[in-house]
Amino acid sequence: MSSHPPESESVQPGDPDRDIVRRAQSGDFAAFEELVGQFQSRVYGLAYRMLGDPHDAEDVTQQTFLSLVEHLRDFREESVVAAWVLRIAANHALKHLRKRRGLPTVPLADAGGHEEGYGGVPHPEFIAPWRDDPADLAERHEVRELIDRALADLDEKYRAVFVLRDVEGFSIQETADLLSISEANVKVRLLRARLALRERLTRVLGDEAARVFPDHQHS
Repeated sequence: MSSHPPESESVQPGDPDRDIVRRAQSGDFAAFEELVGQFQSRVYGLAYRMLGDPHDAEDVTQQTFLSLVEHLRDFREESVVAAWVLRIAANHALKHLRKRRGLPTVPLADAGGHEEGYGGVPHPEFIAPWRDDPADLAERHEVRELIDRALADLDEKYRAVFVLRDVEGFSIQETADLLSISEANVKVRLLRARLALRERLTRVLGDEAARVFPDHQHS
């Protein structure tokens, strides 16, 4: 389910996108168009998975590239271009999420800096081996659509963590910084998201004949 991860912004000499940014910074409009073509689908995908709405995702995509135009001069030579672009996109997507919640300036954090614990993590109810290899399943269009629908049903705060960490490959610390929550909360929310998605997908892809019924009384 992962795309190409921007794990950090440390020096990567082989990053070919850095030259595109340099040319765009010098006023080469064709280079900026190339930059848009390089990242448009990834930016839209990130926004759609976080927001679950194609119109909002289109807005975020447009806002992201407008921000790139405005902040081209701010790009640091030691940065990874993909990480820089996706971080801008993630910030715009988060602004949309905050507006939805009526919190234009407050991040997706719990009031009072509340730390989430593992005690309330739900037990899986549907446990079964998948009928096909997960790697093969992930390549199928209908399975990718199923994953997107499952993501859309997640609570926004869990979806945001999952998309940033597991889909786009941001580190735990980077995800925490983007969401303005603690690293501990990132880990808990990520676990909740993974469990919820795993169960949702297992209900569709699991082998009913091999289903195991959990005994939660002894957990």
